Amino acid sequence: MGEEQTEHLITTEAQLRDLIGSPPEIVCTKVATQLNELTRQYIERSPFVCIATSDRDGNCDLSPRGDPAGFVRILDSSTLLLPERPGNRIADTLTNLLANPHVGLLFLVPGATETFRVNGRASLTTDAVLLQPCAVEGKVPKLGIRVDIDQAYTQCSKAMLRSHLWDPERFIAQGDLPSNGQIMRAINGEQIDPETYDTERAARYARREGFY
Repeated sequence: MGEEQTEHLITTEAQLRDLIGSPPEIVCTKVATQLNELTRQYIERSPFVCIATSDRDGNCDLSPRGDPAGFVRILDSSTLLLPERPGNRIADTLTNLLANPHVGLLFLVPGATETFRVNGRASLTTDAVLLQPCAVEGKVPKLGIRVDIDQAYTQCSKAMLRSHLWDPERFIAQGDLPSNGQIMRAINGEQIDPETYDTERAARYARREGFY
């Protein structure tokens, strides 16, 4: 990085605050250490959450989780349980949590412009009693992520309003994006046939193979 670039870097919080200012006191008061009867509704009605983790060296990962609304169980006002469904077995989230328990969650509710954030500390559990209520299509998850809440608060609507995320007039057709097979071909070369890859993948999804 050249000198003409480094001179524009922000390297201290003092520099940052000079630029963006400090949050109003009323904003800071929204950060709670547990859920209440109102905020818990964001979790109960959410079918989709993003989970952020990092390893002991600070390398970060962000992973989506989705299921029928309310799939994240509220064990009590300070504790959540996320069922772990079958995936690609890379398990970045899980291996990160073994090294560093700190976790961030972002809950989305379709149509709602406010989102809900939880920061806390996570552990992995195989407790059958806790996991049994997480069964979907008759299948109980083998593993769950238990989260002890440190912070819980709503995120304002600005990002959703700027992005028009829920505006159906701005939705695009799946075919307007490169398919997974096309992407795999670009990465791996001619050993991947995109049409075959996509057809077989769609068939597995139609059978709900590996969903639960």
